[in-house]
Amino acid sequence: MFRYLCHGIASYICILFLLLFLVACAQSAPPSGITRTPTSKVIVPTPTVVPGTPMPTTTRVVPAPAHYTSRVLLQGVGRPDDLAFDQQGHLLFSDEDNGTLNELQSDGTVKRLLNDPAGPEGIVALANGTIIFSEQRTNRIVELTPGATTPRVLRTLPGTSSDATCKQGVDGIAFDPTTNTVIVPDSPTGVVYRMSLDGKHLTRLASGITRPVGAGVDEQGTIYVADECGHAVWRITSSCQVSRIGGFGMPDDVVTDGHGNLLVIDLDPTIHALIRYNLTTGKHETLARTGYIEPQGLVIDARGDIYVADDYANIIKEYQPV
Repeated sequence: MFRYLCHGIASYICILFLLLFLVACAQSAPPSGITRTPTSKVIVPTPTVVPGTPMPTTTRVVPAPAHYTSRVLLQGVGRPDDLAFDQQGHLLFSDEDNGTLNELQSDGTVKRLLNDPAGPEGIVALANGTIIFSEQRTNRIVELTPGATTPRVLRTLPGTSSDATCKQGVDGIAFDPTTNTVIVPDSPTGVVYRMSLDGKHLTRLASGITRPVGAGVDEQGTIYVADECGHAVWRITSSCQVSRIGGFGMPDDVVTDGHGNLLVIDLDPTIHALIRYNLTTGKHETLARTGYIEPQGLVIDARGDIYVADDYANIIKEYQPV
């Protein structure tokens, strides 16, 4: 009998423990349709970003085109010098020798915008249709607003134009989109300035250049200046650090190509060529020289097409990437 009693008590205890287990499970299980959040979790730290500091990005420079096809856009019309594009995509060119500012139409004809005996040279076309350009004989920066027939003087530069070697007046200028200003090399004095669009403010960026004549600005605001009589191109960073890039003859104009290169027009009689200079490797590469006598103007469009003007050959040529 005691054996049966023990067996009954053991069974009762087993049933009691089973009931307690089921109750505990019922309390710990989440209701139907709800997922319980675990009590332990992995915390991922959030990166600390300093206000005003861009997050690091990885950029890849696309290789420059290896080959170009060329075609003549204009020949035998005046003596085309410096080049620029207006907001409608028309190619503008100055003619210092004949004292004109011109626009090349889509049908190949030329529209004269202005007669200016002061010798128009470098050109900057603004979004509002205003054209800012330099006058070599007066060493001035002037503007031509839409509909105007007479240019308005923005600034007379400190230098004085003369017929002495490497002392002629202002030549090329460039627009800096990072600061909405104009880069002005004062050719007779060897000083490079930053000028406000209204001409009221002139800030010295660099000096001691033999004859700065052409300028180009990249997307980061780095300025490149052609030193025609110093056989070099000068680099001016946004923090005004100045360095010299040698190995040229008589560089007259310069632009960046978006592929890590400088395009340079070298009018030295023994060179007279369009040159590509790699900013990383220092490699000089001649892209074109056939048919040139004294190449002057240089510009590149958004498609990567390169345009070169030669005032003595009376020609404007376009180079299209293959």
